[in-house]
Amino acid sequence: MKLIVGLGNPGKTYEETRHNIGFKVIDHLAANWNAPLTQSKFKGMYSIIHRPEGKVMLLKPLTYMNLSGESVGALMNYYNIAIEDLVVIYDDLDLPTGQLRLRQKGSAGGHNGIKSLIQHLGTQQFNRMRIGISRPPAGMKVPDYVLSRFSKEESPEVGEAVKKSAAACELWLSKPYLEVMNEFNG
Repeated sequence: MKLIVGLGNPGKTYEETRHNIGFKVIDHLAANWNAPLTQSKFKGMYSIIHRPEGKVMLLKPLTYMNLSGESVGALMNYYNIAIEDLVVIYDDLDLPTGQLRLRQKGSAGGHNGIKSLIQHLGTQQFNRMRIGISRPPAGMKVPDYVLSRFSKEESPEVGEAVKKSAAACELWLSKPYLEVMNEFNG
């Protein structure tokens, strides 16, 4: 089984914030695959989809960003999911808004959700899709910025990034992640 995780914070307050772009990709995939996240366990909401390529699980951890690893680690242990069958989608301050960057490993780069995942999975070697949200304007603190909403001007770029990320996830179901990286890191 492959596991696609989108990081974010639960609740209406955070719904359309920059930090929740991972949740947006999961919502997009769930809608495309007619697979609403109805299962609630492992401190998250998930669904298991039977696709021609095999079983796929979509997960939105509900632990809040900084504790995401609790949900992902517990679910991976329970279902015995191999680390190479995981991809994590999240926001990145160091990329321009809407830019997509795929990697197979790396440090947390200051992202607390990824720090939690590394801690609970015991490795930095897992597939990831980073979606750019840009840096905050001068004088704005990072926590306030990541919990702010995208502007109207940014919406088209964000929508395109969500679609591209979903397409990359779909391709990953039938191709090695390295090939997906080569196609989408252009």
